[in-house]
Order: sequence, then C-alpha cells, then structure tokens
Amino acid sequence: MVLKGRARVVGNDVNTDYIISGRYKFKTLDRKELASHLLEDLDPDFVKKIQPGDFIVAGNNFGCGSSREQAPLAIKYADIGAVLARDFARIFFRNAINVGLPLVECDTSGVKDGDELEVDFTAGTVKNLTRGTTENFKPLPRIMLNILAEGGLAPYFQKHHGFEL
Repeated sequence: MVLKGRARVVGNDVNTDYIISGRYKFKTLDRKELASHLLEDLDPDFVKKIQPGDFIVAGNNFGCGSSREQAPLAIKYADIGAVLARDFARIFFRNAINVGLPLVECDTSGVKDGDELEVDFTAGTVKNLTRGTTENFKPLPRIMLNILAEGGLAPYFQKHHGFEL
C-alpha cells in the first residue's frame, strides 16, 4: 500500500477533543458533520485547507485523551490518507486501525506543512518528495495491514469471518 499526499502539520499532544470537539462528538456520527469540524479548535480553517489524501503530521502523543472512536472516524471521514506522528496514544492507535485509518510512527521533525509525501506501508518508508529525504519506520504487522486494506475491523470480519494470520 503506497499513499501520496501533502503534509498538514500539527503539534505535540493533540488530544481527541482537539481532533473532534466534545461539542460534536456526542451529537452525531454523520460522516460529513464530523469531518467538517476536524481540528477546528486548533485551526478553525483546517478543513478548508485539506484535500483528499492529505496527511496529518504530528509530533508526540497524538490522540491522547478519551478513548472514543469519533476522533479517528472524523479524520477518516475527512479523507485524510494517514496520520504520521512520532508516537500515538495507544488506545487511539488501536481505534484508528479498527476503523481503517492508517497510522505511521516515525520521525516527523523534518516535515514542513505542505510538503509532498509518499508513504509505503510495505517497505516502511516515508519519502519527503519536497525535501528529497526518506524516513524509515517499522511496518505494521500483516494482520493490521490486512484490516486497513478491508476498511477496518468490522469489514474485515464480515469478509473473513475471523482472523487469517
């Protein structure tokens, strides 16, 4: 799986309430509604700046806070290609894989907003096409890649009726 898109850089410790404010996460699961409020408490114009396939690029501890699935769902529904961060809150990481949102743990310090990136999930590389650099990351286990390929855990189970390891 190889994805290309622009980097949309955010900071460290972006919690789930910044990803999707509590004002919205308990009112609806409507895809368009959740997506329209993505990261608006950090940047009210964030959704106006993104294009389908863009990457959210963060520092440390992305997705800290509550364990609700609305945060990774809002990112997925906004057509973000993947989230790249130095590290993720563990429950956010699991929820993201379960809903079919690709994540990459890597050094993001050299990525600037607007850089063109190419992420190869099988090879474990992030190429910064703008700056001519490559970062390696530990590829996700095959089962997680298979879950992502099916669009999340529920579609995976519907198709395979269990885990194929």
